[in-house]
Parts: sequence; structure tokens; C-alpha cells
Amino acid sequence: MMMAYKAFHKDLTCTMGRGTFRYEEGKWFEEEEANCRKNGFHCAENPLDCLNYYGNMEESVYYIVLADGDINEDYGDSKISCTRIKLVKKLTIEEFVAHALKYMYEHPQMETGHVETDHGEARKDFVIVRGKNPIAKGAPGTVLGFVKEERNSRHVEELGVYTVGEQGIQPDTWYDINGKVAEV
Repeated sequence: MMMAYKAFHKDLTCTMGRGTFRYEEGKWFEEEEANCRKNGFHCAENPLDCLNYYGNMEESVYYIVLADGDINEDYGDSKISCTRIKLVKKLTIEEFVAHALKYMYEHPQMETGHVETDHGEARKDFVIVRGKNPIAKGAPGTVLGFVKEERNSRHVEELGVYTVGEQGIQPDTWYDINGKVAEV
């Protein structure tokens, strides 16, 4: 059994090979086979990979799931397919970003989509910025995620998450990983 992430339409439906399937939180679902290319319940080890399939956060929901049974991996990204799945917890945008940062910390060499280099702006939902001295800014209510790398490697030295409008973080102002106003 492993923890993974899965995205859905807001009504907890998603498209499967046979059509639309509706999930329920807290209930185990089972399939006979798991193959990333054709069957099973699909989810991802990296929450950011869910955005490849359900990229509009206003129309989607994101969950921590338990993947169990036969598990098949896709080598294109962190997508997996399993024969048993259970929805455990719906994630807020801030939790989604925090889980993505945790994945990046645990897999520092993995190339991850949906991440800006050195500086980025959250116009909608969130931004994650990775670099030696990452800086970010955003609109009210957006989430700023920071991944600071060690000086001479891609290993992660520090992580940070802030919601614009909370903890003194002001809209349209550049911040560093410590929540301090940054120079561009």
C-alpha cells in the first residue's frame, strides 16, 4: 500500500477507459487489472502530475489516496495504476502545494512540471518557485511555494509556503523563502 494523489471533477467523477466513474471518500474501490496505459485506478506519486490531467483547480478537487493491490508504474511521469484505491483526504490549495514541496524535497533530482525557476507570479491558485534564491509574488488568496536549493547542487535546502493576504504577505509584492520582501 502506498500514499498517492488523485484529481477529480468536483462531483468526484473522472473519466476511465469505460466512461465516467464516481468515487466516494473513505470507501475502497477495486478493479481486476492495473496497467497505466489501459485500466486500473490512476493516481500519481507527485501531486503536481495530477495537473496534467485536471489542470483547472476551480473545476477540480485533489485528494490524498491509498493505492493498493497490483500497482503498475508509468515512466513518463509519476502516474501509477492500481487495482485498489481509497480516497483519504481532500486537499486545500495550500495543502496541495505543501505536499508537492514535500515530494520535491524527497526527490530533488526529479524534473517536475508546473514549477518556475528563480522567480514566479501566482495570478491564479498558486506558484511554486525553485532555485538558489527563489522569489515569488501573487494575487490575494493565492499560495506561494518556495524550494531553495543548496548552493552547488539541486538538493533541497529549505522549503516555504505562504498564502497571500495571511502572515503579513501582501499582494503583488515579491517575497523570498523567509517571507521577507525581496528585491527583483
